[in-house]
Amino acid sequence: MKIAIVCYPTFGGSGVVATELGIALANRGHEVHFVTYRQPVRLELLGNNIHFHEVHVPEYPLFKYQPYELALSSKLVDTIKLHGIELLHVHYAIPHAYAGYMAKKMLEEEQIHVPMVTTLHGTDITLVGKHPFYKPAVTFSINQSDVVTSVSQNLKERTLEIFDIKNDIEVVPNFIDKTKYSEAFTDCQRALMANDDEKIITHISNFRKVKRIPDIIRVFDKVQKEIPAKLVMVGDGPEKEGAEELCERLGIADRVIFLGNSNEIDRILCFSDLFLLPSESESFGLAALEAMINEVPVISSNTGGIPEVNRQGITGYLSNIGDIDDMAKNALKILSDEKTLRTFKDNAKKVALTFDILKVLPLYEEIYKRAYEKRFNNALT
Repeated sequence: MKIAIVCYPTFGGSGVVATELGIALANRGHEVHFVTYRQPVRLELLGNNIHFHEVHVPEYPLFKYQPYELALSSKLVDTIKLHGIELLHVHYAIPHAYAGYMAKKMLEEEQIHVPMVTTLHGTDITLVGKHPFYKPAVTFSINQSDVVTSVSQNLKERTLEIFDIKNDIEVVPNFIDKTKYSEAFTDCQRALMANDDEKIITHISNFRKVKRIPDIIRVFDKVQKEIPAKLVMVGDGPEKEGAEELCERLGIADRVIFLGNSNEIDRILCFSDLFLLPSESESFGLAALEAMINEVPVISSNTGGIPEVNRQGITGYLSNIGDIDDMAKNALKILSDEKTLRTFKDNAKKVALTFDILKVLPLYEEIYKRAYEKRFNNALT
């Protein structure tokens, strides 16, 4: 099948999932066309089955903000016609499903009928989407999609609570590709990050306020007072500077390493002992899943879709949002005993393997087939 994928090309979870999905589809013989404003960060190679089409937004002095949705819908029309695209898969309701719908309507003027699958990832629903300015457009975009999926049961329930949705929403979880995670890095030099007697605690995110970055620093501060430890912070964003200042005030700046954005997450996680994810909201918790496939147990908040990934007392522990004391206590419960730590590490990987892409990919392929048949039958009638 010829599939066009629309996503954000950034380090965020939705972009990573969309890119990895496209690569896996290409490996299964599908022809995949990414349509976005920049080549996705994890899309390293283009080839016979993987293509990238850049959306250019021309500068025009009339517009205070350049109309990306207009440029995207026009690019989709051109790409679909030029390459015979059979299905459109958009990640995020706005602006992507909105632009996708406009492209579909333009194509229908030429008797070209392309089904659209919309995958909801979280922010498009729980943050931006429910704003009164955007809510009508989000509702419309979801209801006009041929098939709608969400990355967790919790996100599906939130969507149905917030919006007047007529469409069914199918839960297709995020995933990892186990083949991309090596069990033995020859260049995994743990000594560069910490001493032999120190535990390594890690956090990976875009450092937005919703990630509760100060909580990570304060949890680590409590842990390092009880056992030797280092904190590795991976990512960048608006909360990074404040986090660095907090480390200075607490006197732990020498024990916290800020690495910035990285394409080598598995190389960082391979020597980690614990992952912290105290977010205020997570539709799924992809960062936790990536930690778990690397045998890293997770201390997280009990919110959103995280409990569907991080299993209480099995792969880690869940605490109420902002409960720093409980998170620190649970972290010490795992880290203070080597046998306990080994058990949590083994469990983390075992649960992560249930989210392997080879288990999830057939779900999307079945959805594509159903969406195509539905759209084709509708066109005939």
